[in-house]
This record gives sequence, structure tokens and C-alpha cells, in this order.
Amino acid sequence: MRQIGSRLELLVDDWLIERMVGAQLRLHAPRPREVALRFDEVPWEGTACHYPTVILDGSLYRLYYRGLPAEEPEGGPSEVTCLAESADGIRWTRPNLGAFEVKGTRENNVVLNRTFSPIPHNFCPFLDTRPGVPPAERYKGLGGLFDIDGRRPHTGGLVALASPDGVQWRKLTQAAVISRAQYPFYTDTAQSPAFWSESEGCYVCYIRTWQGEGPPSADGAGGTGHGFEGRYRWIGRTTSADFLHWSPVVALDFGDAPMEHLYTNQVQPYFRAPHIYLGFPFRFYPDRKAVPDHPWMGVSESVFMSSRDGMHWDRHFLEAFLRPGRDQENWTQRSNAIALGIVPTGADEISVYWIEHYEHPTARLRRGSLRLDGFASLQAGYSGGEALTHPLSFEGRQLVVNYATSAAGSVRIEVQDAEGQPLPGYTLDDCPEMYGDQIAQPVCWDSSSDLGALAGQPVRLRLVLKDADVYSLKFRP
Repeated sequence: MRQIGSRLELLVDDWLIERMVGAQLRLHAPRPREVALRFDEVPWEGTACHYPTVILDGSLYRLYYRGLPAEEPEGGPSEVTCLAESADGIRWTRPNLGAFEVKGTRENNVVLNRTFSPIPHNFCPFLDTRPGVPPAERYKGLGGLFDIDGRRPHTGGLVALASPDGVQWRKLTQAAVISRAQYPFYTDTAQSPAFWSESEGCYVCYIRTWQGEGPPSADGAGGTGHGFEGRYRWIGRTTSADFLHWSPVVALDFGDAPMEHLYTNQVQPYFRAPHIYLGFPFRFYPDRKAVPDHPWMGVSESVFMSSRDGMHWDRHFLEAFLRPGRDQENWTQRSNAIALGIVPTGADEISVYWIEHYEHPTARLRRGSLRLDGFASLQAGYSGGEALTHPLSFEGRQLVVNYATSAAGSVRIEVQDAEGQPLPGYTLDDCPEMYGDQIAQPVCWDSSSDLGALAGQPVRLRLVLKDADVYSLKFRP
């Protein structure tokens, strides 16, 4: 039996659903909106700005990202961590922080400079929601590089930083807190999201790793120049009670999903349903080239995945969440990488952001929007379909659904007992058709919308749809 209490449940997987007839789970793509930020406007950012993180702190939106002028090497002292801010998540400005001199001026938006090198290469901050966190450590973050070839600066792994305000940062330790002690196998280090997990009661970090056949060479050289021959960029996970001492890194379980290069992972709890983790890895094809005159091989796009325990991941949707599209300059490597961070930008809208035109003169960050909870849905076409849930136990008195139909479409819901028998007063015939487009629509039956007498008992929901989508549901008082 599924225990859902009064939690919001997204229909991004089949965890709730026992069977479907004429219905399916459908992935939705973000709608491209305006360019949020152009990276060619100041000399310390450049065309290789990467690894963006978006954080909503109260009413202030913050965007952190790597600045790297085109002529400078990755991992070198010219890399900086930049900050942009917004009051609405739509219009962004660069605050003049005056903290460090970069490119001959202190009038800049830099929060980490060469004194932290090479941490700015992949620095990934977050707002720490752990109960009782000290005010001086409201913000935390990880950044740094493993020694993969003996030729570049490194910190021996990921170093822990903290900040009271997201602007002034200090190292919590000098040595890396996630190092070869947690992960002795060869790895490079990309953006490594970390967060306090409300559902697990610990800090969790998702780190780049490798999977597949073929032994690694000692110096990290791969047979194709893009990674180990026969190996795939993969995702690992480590946990900590205190953010300083971390468990051994373990590779994620994707079930029977195919081996693919998954470069960054962008794993985060969904802010409306923190027991569900969402990830937006960018899928990398290192041996494809779509723009002949571009200097680098590779094309990339972002995909979608979800998990309810953080270790086992559902990749029901193998198609792209974000395609390169018709813009030819997005058909080059590392473009179309989703930023870390899902934020509300309206009463019924959420936004995600992604890199466009990576290593082109027009490099930029674009915003995209989805309806609230709108990553995926239970969907049926005009001919209709239905889904039956597993037996579930809930708390509350009223069922509300996030749904949309066509003018001809409808949604109806029946409540059954655990054996699948319709409950009197809550049958399909008792449920008037719901049609329209609503974020939190209470479900009514002819007798009542009050389900309080059924709370705590095992019940099933039968959802019958015609030309409609259901995105999420929950029970409320």
C-alpha cells in the first residue's frame, strides 16, 4: 500500500499507478522564454560560462555561474564565480560587489576569485535548510578538482564552503571533504549538487563518475579522447550527517535504462514535493558533430529523471526534455545544459534555465517555463483512457488535482476499496465531468467532496480521462 498522507504527488513515474488502459505518462518540455543573461557583456565571464545554479532566497533570486574568458584555460586562476540577482526570476542584473579585483577593476559581480582557485571551476552553492543550521552557514557549497593527470591545478576533490549571505564565502576546511577517500576510482569533477534532504535527514551530493566496461588508464586518457573507451559518464551519490564527513560514492541505479553519457546531473528535491528528487542530466554524444566549422566535437541535450529514494532512478522518459532545436549554434557540445534550480516565477508557473551557444560569441542563459508541477502528466487522447492506482492511504478530507483538458475533454475520478470495488457515493457516475485548466481543483461527487471518513483506510483511485492531462494530486484538510 502506498502511504501518501497529505503530500503532493507528481505523476512523473508509475509509483502510484498500478495499470493504465488507453492512457500514458507524457513528458512535457519547457517553453522557451526570454534570454535571462548574456555572457559577452563583461570581460571576466566569456563564452565558456557554465555550471549555473539558481536559488530563491526569500524574495531574492540568485544565479551563480562560472566565468571563464575565452582565451583562458579551464581550471586556471582566471576562473571566477559570478553572481546575478533578480526580483522576479525574469529580469536579471549583475550586482556591483567590489569584493575582488578582476581584469583590472573591482566593479564586478565576482564572489570567488583566484584566491579560491580552482574551486570556481565548478562551484555549486545551495541554501541550507537543515533545522538549526548556524546563521554563518545558511549558504553552503562544494567545488574543486580531482588530480586526474598531474598537469592542472587541483584541490584533491571537492572542498566545502559556507557563507552567511551567499556573497562572502569561506572554506570550512582546507582539504577536500569528498576526495579519493570516498571515491578512489578515476573521476573528473563537474558541477556536483548538494542539499539537505528533508526526507532522508542528511546531506546528499551527486557527483560525476563513470560506468561500463573497459579498464581506466592511469593518467585518465581515453581511447576516443572524450572519455574512457567502453565507459560512460555516469552519476554517483554520497551522503553526510555534517557536510564534512562523506560516505563512499556509489553509482546510481537506472534499472534497465540504456548506457548514455550523462554529464552533469542537476539533482534536487522538488520544492513542492521534497520527497521526490528530480534530475536534469545533460546527455552528451561526444562523437557527433553537427556544425562542421566548430572546433569541438560533441552534441548535447538535457533529459529528465526522478527518484523517491535518491538511489534508484526512474528513466521512464528516454526522449529529450530539452532539444537543441532549430538554432544551429545550440548543436555544439555543452549547449542545452539545464541549470541547477527550479523556481516559481508566478502563481502557476515554474521556471528552469539553460545554457545556449556555449563557446560561441553569443553565449547566454535562457529561461524556460512550465506550469506548476508540469514536468510530466498522466495523459489520454480524444478516444479516452484511464489509470488505476495501487491501494493508498491518505490524510485529509479533500482530493485536489492539477489538470488541463481540451474544450471537448474531461477528467472524472472514482474512489474504490482496496479490492477495486467502487465505493457508494464516490463512483464514476457520481463524479461530474471536470473540464478546464486548473492547478488545484477539488474533486466533487454528487453526495459530497468530503473524503474524511476514508482517511487512513486503503483505497484506490480510478482516473478516467478524455483529451486531458493530470499533473499532480494531493489530499488536503
